[in-house]
Amino acid sequence: MTSIKEVLVKVLSAIFLGACLLAAQDPQTTIRTQIINIVAPTVVMDKNGMFVNGLTAQDFRLYDNDKLQDIRVDVSFQPIDVVVCIQADAVTQDVLPRIRKIGPLLENLVLGEQGQVAIIAFDHRIRVMQDFTSDGEKIKEALHKITPGSTTAVQIDAVNTGVRMLSRRGKDRRRVLLLISETRDKGSEGKLRDTLLLAELNNVLVYTVNMSRFINTLLAKAQPPRPDPIPPSARPMQGGVPQTPTTMAQLQLGNVLPAFVEIFRSTKAIFVSNPAEVLTKYTGGREFGFVSQRALEEAISKIGEELHSQYLISYNPNNKLEGGWHTIRVEVRNRPGLEIRTRSGYWLAGVPE
Repeated sequence: MTSIKEVLVKVLSAIFLGACLLAAQDPQTTIRTQIINIVAPTVVMDKNGMFVNGLTAQDFRLYDNDKLQDIRVDVSFQPIDVVVCIQADAVTQDVLPRIRKIGPLLENLVLGEQGQVAIIAFDHRIRVMQDFTSDGEKIKEALHKITPGSTTAVQIDAVNTGVRMLSRRGKDRRRVLLLISETRDKGSEGKLRDTLLLAELNNVLVYTVNMSRFINTLLAKAQPPRPDPIPPSARPMQGGVPQTPTTMAQLQLGNVLPAFVEIFRSTKAIFVSNPAEVLTKYTGGREFGFVSQRALEEAISKIGEELHSQYLISYNPNNKLEGGWHTIRVEVRNRPGLEIRTRSGYWLAGVPE
Protein backbone atom coordinates (compact mmCIF):
# COMPACT_ATOMS: atom_id res chain seq x y z
CA MET A 1 0.00 0.00 0.00
CA THR A 2 1.43 3.40 -0.99
CA SER A 3 2.26 5.64 1.97
CA ILE A 4 1.28 9.32 2.24
CA LYS A 5 4.92 10.30 2.06
CA GLU A 6 5.45 8.41 -1.21
CA VAL A 7 2.38 10.09 -2.70
CA LEU A 8 3.60 13.55 -1.67
CA VAL A 9 7.05 12.90 -3.09
CA LYS A 10 5.53 11.80 -6.42
CA VAL A 11 3.29 14.89 -6.53
CA LEU A 12 6.22 17.24 -5.81
CA SER A 13 8.34 15.49 -8.42
CA ALA A 14 5.57 15.85 -11.01
CA ILE A 15 5.20 19.57 -10.24
CA PHE A 16 8.94 20.11 -10.56
CA LEU A 17 9.06 18.16 -13.86
CA GLY A 18 6.16 20.22 -15.22
CA ALA A 19 7.96 23.43 -14.30
CA CYS A 20 11.09 22.23 -16.10
CA LEU A 21 9.05 21.49 -19.27
CA LEU A 22 7.54 24.99 -19.13
CA ALA A 23 11.00 26.48 -18.74
CA ALA A 24 12.19 24.57 -21.82
CA GLN A 25 9.31 26.05 -23.86
CA ASP A 26 9.69 29.57 -22.46
CA PRO A 27 13.29 30.81 -22.01
CA GLN A 28 12.01 33.68 -19.83
CA THR A 29 10.72 31.28 -17.17
CA THR A 30 12.85 31.20 -14.01
CA ILE A 31 13.02 28.09 -11.82
CA ARG A 32 13.73 28.77 -8.13
CA THR A 33 14.78 25.98 -5.81
CA GLN A 34 15.18 26.12 -2.04
CA ILE A 35 18.79 26.65 -0.99
CA ILE A 36 19.58 25.70 2.60
CA ASN A 37 23.09 26.37 3.82
CA ILE A 38 23.99 24.04 6.68
CA VAL A 39 27.21 24.86 8.52
CA ALA A 40 28.84 22.11 10.58
CA PRO A 41 31.80 23.45 12.58
CA THR A 42 34.07 20.43 13.00
CA VAL A 43 36.99 19.77 15.34
CA VAL A 44 39.50 17.02 14.55
CA MET A 45 41.87 15.80 17.27
CA ASP A 46 44.49 13.04 17.36
CA LYS A 47 44.86 10.38 20.05
CA ASN A 48 46.98 12.77 22.12
CA GLY A 49 44.25 15.40 22.20
CA MET A 50 46.04 17.74 19.79
CA PHE A 51 44.16 19.60 17.06
CA VAL A 52 44.74 18.25 13.55
CA ASN A 53 45.30 21.09 11.09
CA GLY A 54 45.94 21.23 7.36
CA LEU A 55 43.02 19.08 6.18
CA THR A 56 41.16 19.98 2.98
CA ALA A 57 37.70 19.30 1.57
CA GLN A 58 39.04 16.16 -0.13
CA ASP A 59 39.94 14.73 3.28
CA PHE A 60 36.38 14.97 4.65
CA ARG A 61 33.23 12.96 4.03
CA LEU A 62 29.96 14.33 5.42
CA TYR A 63 26.79 12.24 5.59
CA ASP A 64 23.35 13.73 6.11
CA ASN A 65 20.95 10.96 7.18
CA ASP A 66 23.61 8.56 5.83
CA LYS A 67 23.60 10.28 2.41
CA LEU A 68 26.94 11.57 1.16
CA GLN A 69 26.91 15.35 0.58
CA ASP A 70 28.79 17.73 -1.67
CA ILE A 71 30.64 19.90 0.85
CA ARG A 72 32.72 23.02 1.06
CA VAL A 73 35.40 23.42 3.71
CA ASP A 74 36.30 26.98 4.65
CA VAL A 75 39.81 27.31 6.06
CA SER A 76 40.01 31.09 5.77
CA PHE A 77 39.57 33.29 8.82
CA GLN A 78 36.10 34.61 9.45
CA PRO A 79 35.41 37.25 12.10
CA ILE A 80 33.73 35.82 15.19
CA ASP A 81 30.75 37.50 16.85
CA VAL A 82 30.09 36.34 20.41
CA VAL A 83 27.15 37.01 22.71
CA VAL A 84 28.06 36.27 26.33
CA CYS A 85 25.01 35.45 28.47
CA ILE A 86 25.78 35.66 32.19
CA GLN A 87 23.51 34.49 34.99
CA ALA A 88 23.20 37.30 37.54
CA ASP A 89 20.59 36.23 40.07
CA ALA A 90 20.88 36.23 43.85
CA VAL A 91 22.97 33.05 44.11
CA THR A 92 25.77 34.39 41.89
CA GLN A 93 26.94 37.14 44.23
CA ASP A 94 30.19 35.30 45.07
CA VAL A 95 30.96 34.14 41.53
CA LEU A 96 30.34 37.41 39.67
CA PRO A 97 33.66 38.96 40.85
CA ARG A 98 35.44 36.15 38.99
CA ILE A 99 33.42 36.68 35.84
CA ARG A 100 34.18 40.40 35.85
CA LYS A 101 37.85 39.54 35.19
CA ILE A 102 37.35 37.70 31.89
CA GLY A 103 37.23 40.78 29.65
CA PRO A 104 40.83 40.45 28.39
CA LEU A 105 40.29 36.74 27.68
CA LEU A 106 37.25 37.47 25.53
CA GLU A 107 39.08 40.20 23.70
CA ASN A 108 42.37 38.41 23.05
CA LEU A 109 41.64 34.69 22.92
CA VAL A 110 38.07 34.38 21.63
CA LEU A 111 37.51 37.39 19.42
CA GLY A 112 40.76 38.19 17.62
CA GLU A 113 41.23 41.52 15.89
CA GLN A 114 38.02 41.70 13.84
CA GLY A 115 35.53 39.97 16.12
CA GLN A 116 32.96 41.65 18.30
CA VAL A 117 31.27 40.77 21.58
CA ALA A 118 27.97 41.63 23.24
CA ILE A 119 27.20 41.13 26.95
CA ILE A 120 23.83 40.01 28.39
CA ALA A 121 23.05 39.63 32.09
CA PHE A 122 19.92 37.82 33.25
CA ASP A 123 17.92 37.06 36.35
CA HIS A 124 14.15 37.54 35.94
CA ARG A 125 15.12 40.34 33.55
CA ILE A 126 17.25 40.20 30.41
CA ARG A 127 19.61 43.15 30.27
CA VAL A 128 21.84 43.92 27.29
CA MET A 129 24.80 45.38 29.18
CA GLN A 130 26.77 46.02 25.97
CA ASP A 131 25.83 45.71 22.31
CA PHE A 132 28.39 44.34 19.83
CA THR A 133 31.74 46.05 20.15
CA SER A 134 35.45 45.41 19.66
CA ASP A 135 36.39 47.98 22.29
CA GLY A 136 38.02 46.11 25.17
CA GLU A 137 37.33 48.91 27.66
CA LYS A 138 33.60 48.80 26.93
CA ILE A 139 33.61 45.04 27.45
CA LYS A 140 35.33 45.37 30.83
CA GLU A 141 32.98 48.18 31.86
CA ALA A 142 29.90 46.14 30.95
CA LEU A 143 31.15 43.16 32.98
CA HIS A 144 31.79 45.35 36.04
CA LYS A 145 28.27 46.74 35.88
CA ILE A 146 26.70 43.30 36.36
CA THR A 147 25.26 42.88 39.85
CA PRO A 148 23.30 40.01 41.47
CA GLY A 149 19.55 40.30 41.19
CA SER A 150 16.44 38.28 42.02
CA THR A 151 15.99 34.58 42.76
CA THR A 152 14.88 33.83 39.19
CA ALA A 153 17.16 33.12 36.21
CA VAL A 154 15.47 32.93 32.79
CA GLN A 155 18.26 31.05 31.06
CA ILE A 156 16.35 29.87 27.98
CA ASP A 157 14.84 33.32 27.37
CA ALA A 158 18.29 34.91 27.65
CA VAL A 159 19.78 32.47 25.15
CA ASN A 160 16.87 33.18 22.80
CA THR A 161 17.62 36.91 23.01
CA GLY A 162 21.31 36.28 22.31
CA VAL A 163 20.57 34.06 19.31
CA ARG A 164 18.27 36.73 17.86
CA MET A 165 21.02 39.32 18.24
CA LEU A 166 23.44 37.03 16.40
CA SER A 167 20.91 36.29 13.65
CA ARG A 168 21.11 39.92 12.60
CA ARG A 169 24.87 39.78 12.07
CA GLY A 170 26.39 39.32 8.62
CA LYS A 171 26.42 35.87 7.05
CA ASP A 172 30.17 36.17 6.51
CA ARG A 173 30.70 36.21 10.30
CA ARG A 174 30.75 33.25 12.65
CA ARG A 175 28.06 33.28 15.33
CA VAL A 176 28.88 32.03 18.82
CA LEU A 177 26.92 32.20 22.06
CA LEU A 178 28.79 31.71 25.34
CA LEU A 179 26.51 30.89 28.28
CA ILE A 180 28.01 31.30 31.77
CA SER A 181 25.41 30.01 34.21
CA GLU A 182 24.10 27.10 36.18
CA THR A 183 22.81 24.17 34.14
CA ARG A 184 19.16 24.74 35.05
CA ASP A 185 16.57 27.22 33.91
CA LYS A 186 14.57 29.05 36.56
CA GLY A 187 11.43 30.64 35.17
CA SER A 188 11.73 31.14 31.39
CA GLU A 189 8.54 31.71 29.43
CA GLY A 190 10.00 30.40 26.17
CA LYS A 191 10.53 26.75 25.30
CA LEU A 192 13.90 25.07 24.83
CA ARG A 193 12.73 23.56 21.53
CA ASP A 194 12.01 26.97 19.97
CA THR A 195 15.32 28.42 21.12
CA LEU A 196 17.26 25.43 19.84
CA LEU A 197 15.53 25.54 16.46
CA LEU A 198 16.33 29.25 16.18
CA ALA A 199 19.99 28.60 16.99
CA GLU A 200 20.23 25.84 14.39
CA LEU A 201 18.43 27.90 11.74
CA ASN A 202 20.96 30.71 12.18
CA ASN A 203 24.04 28.45 12.54
CA VAL A 204 24.75 29.64 16.08
CA LEU A 205 27.34 27.60 17.98
CA VAL A 206 26.60 27.42 21.72
CA TYR A 207 29.29 26.90 24.38
CA THR A 208 28.53 26.77 28.10
CA VAL A 209 30.74 27.38 31.12
CA ASN A 210 28.70 25.96 33.97
CA MET A 211 28.65 27.40 37.47
CA SER A 212 28.49 24.93 40.33
CA ARG A 213 24.89 24.86 41.49
CA PHE A 214 25.94 23.39 44.84
CA ILE A 215 28.59 26.05 45.51
CA ASN A 216 26.23 28.87 44.51
CA THR A 217 23.49 27.61 46.81
CA LEU A 218 25.92 27.04 49.68
CA LEU A 219 27.44 30.53 49.49
CA ALA A 220 24.27 32.46 48.71
CA LYS A 221 22.81 34.72 51.37
CA ALA A 222 19.69 33.40 53.02
CA GLN A 223 16.55 34.92 51.56
CA PRO A 224 13.91 36.42 53.89
CA PRO A 225 11.29 33.83 54.83
CA ARG A 226 8.09 34.00 52.82
CA PRO A 227 4.61 33.81 54.36
CA ASP A 228 3.41 30.25 54.76
CA PRO A 229 0.95 29.61 51.88
CA ILE A 230 -0.51 26.52 53.58
CA PRO A 231 -3.21 27.26 56.15
CA PRO A 232 -3.19 25.17 59.35
CA SER A 233 -6.34 23.33 58.29
CA ALA A 234 -4.57 22.02 55.19
CA ARG A 235 -1.63 20.48 57.03
CA PRO A 236 -1.39 16.68 57.51
CA MET A 237 -2.38 15.42 60.94
CA GLN A 238 0.16 14.23 63.47
CA GLY A 239 1.12 10.57 63.65
CA GLY A 240 -1.26 8.35 65.57
CA VAL A 241 -4.27 10.61 65.00
CA PRO A 242 -7.16 8.85 63.18
CA GLN A 243 -7.55 10.05 59.61
CA THR A 244 -10.81 11.34 58.17
CA PRO A 245 -12.00 11.28 54.55
CA THR A 246 -10.87 14.92 54.30
CA THR A 247 -7.33 14.22 55.48
CA MET A 248 -7.11 11.20 53.16
CA ALA A 249 -8.03 13.42 50.19
CA GLN A 250 -5.32 15.90 51.18
CA LEU A 251 -2.69 13.18 50.99
CA GLN A 252 -3.68 12.04 47.46
CA LEU A 253 -1.13 13.66 45.14
CA GLY A 254 -2.59 12.26 41.95
CA ASN A 255 -0.70 11.93 38.68
CA VAL A 256 1.80 14.80 38.61
CA LEU A 257 4.29 13.28 36.15
CA PRO A 258 5.41 15.89 33.61
CA ALA A 259 3.98 15.57 30.10
CA PHE A 260 7.03 14.82 27.97
CA VAL A 261 7.08 15.26 24.21
CA GLU A 262 9.93 14.85 21.76
CA ILE A 263 12.08 17.86 20.97
CA PHE A 264 13.99 15.78 18.48
CA ARG A 265 14.16 12.05 17.96
CA SER A 266 16.86 11.50 20.56
CA THR A 267 16.06 14.28 23.03
CA LYS A 268 12.80 14.38 24.94
CA ALA A 269 10.85 16.86 27.01
CA ILE A 270 9.90 20.48 26.66
CA PHE A 271 11.39 20.78 30.13
CA VAL A 272 14.78 19.15 30.70
CA SER A 273 16.96 19.30 33.79
CA ASN A 274 20.02 20.49 31.86
CA PRO A 275 19.21 22.83 28.93
CA ALA A 276 22.92 23.66 28.62
CA GLU A 277 23.70 20.09 27.62
CA VAL A 278 21.02 20.09 24.91
CA LEU A 279 22.10 23.46 23.50
CA THR A 280 25.75 22.46 23.19
CA LYS A 281 25.13 18.94 21.87
CA TYR A 282 22.77 19.98 19.09
CA THR A 283 24.69 23.04 17.90
CA GLY A 284 28.20 21.52 18.01
CA GLY A 285 29.58 23.34 21.06
CA ARG A 286 30.96 21.99 24.34
CA GLU A 287 30.24 22.15 28.05
CA PHE A 288 32.84 23.28 30.55
CA GLY A 289 32.62 23.77 34.29
CA PHE A 290 34.39 25.87 36.89
CA VAL A 291 34.55 26.50 40.61
CA SER A 292 37.71 28.66 40.69
CA GLN A 293 39.10 31.65 38.83
CA ARG A 294 41.76 29.51 37.19
CA ALA A 295 39.22 26.94 35.96
CA LEU A 296 37.06 29.73 34.48
CA GLU A 297 40.00 31.22 32.62
CA GLU A 298 41.12 27.81 31.36
CA ALA A 299 37.63 27.07 30.06
CA ILE A 300 37.46 30.30 28.06
CA SER A 301 40.98 29.77 26.76
CA LYS A 302 40.05 26.28 25.54
CA ILE A 303 36.94 27.66 23.82
CA GLY A 304 39.07 30.28 22.07
CA GLU A 305 41.59 27.68 20.96
CA GLU A 306 38.85 25.41 19.64
CA LEU A 307 37.09 28.18 17.72
CA HIS A 308 40.30 28.97 15.87
CA SER A 309 40.98 25.29 15.12
CA GLN A 310 37.61 24.39 13.61
CA TYR A 311 36.91 23.41 10.03
CA LEU A 312 33.76 25.11 8.77
CA ILE A 313 32.05 22.47 6.62
CA SER A 314 29.02 23.79 4.74
CA TYR A 315 26.62 22.19 2.27
CA ASN A 316 23.20 22.41 0.66
CA PRO A 317 21.47 19.10 1.57
CA ASN A 318 20.60 16.86 -1.39
CA ASN A 319 17.81 15.25 0.66
CA LYS A 320 15.67 18.25 1.60
CA LEU A 321 12.46 16.28 1.01
CA GLU A 322 13.23 14.29 4.14
CA GLY A 323 11.43 16.30 6.80
CA GLY A 324 12.22 16.12 10.50
CA TRP A 325 15.51 15.40 12.22
CA HIS A 326 18.63 15.11 10.03
CA THR A 327 21.67 13.41 11.57
CA ILE A 328 25.12 14.70 10.57
CA ARG A 329 28.15 12.41 10.51
CA VAL A 330 31.64 13.54 9.50
CA GLU A 331 34.55 11.24 8.63
CA VAL A 332 38.18 11.86 7.69
CA ARG A 333 39.43 9.65 4.87
CA ASN A 334 42.34 7.27 5.50
CA ARG A 335 42.99 8.64 9.01
CA PRO A 336 41.78 6.10 11.59
CA GLY A 337 41.93 6.85 15.30
CA LEU A 338 40.97 10.52 15.07
CA GLU A 339 38.36 12.14 17.31
CA ILE A 340 35.89 14.10 15.19
CA ARG A 341 33.33 16.36 16.84
CA THR A 342 30.61 18.30 15.02
CA ARG A 343 26.96 19.20 15.50
CA SER A 344 24.67 16.20 15.90
CA GLY A 345 22.25 17.38 13.25
CA TYR A 346 19.44 19.82 12.56
CA TRP A 347 15.67 19.94 12.20
CA LEU A 348 14.24 20.47 8.71
CA ALA A 349 10.59 21.16 7.94
CA GLY A 350 9.74 19.20 4.83
CA VAL A 351 7.59 16.31 3.74
CA PRO A 352 6.15 14.81 6.94
CA GLU A 353 7.16 11.34 7.96
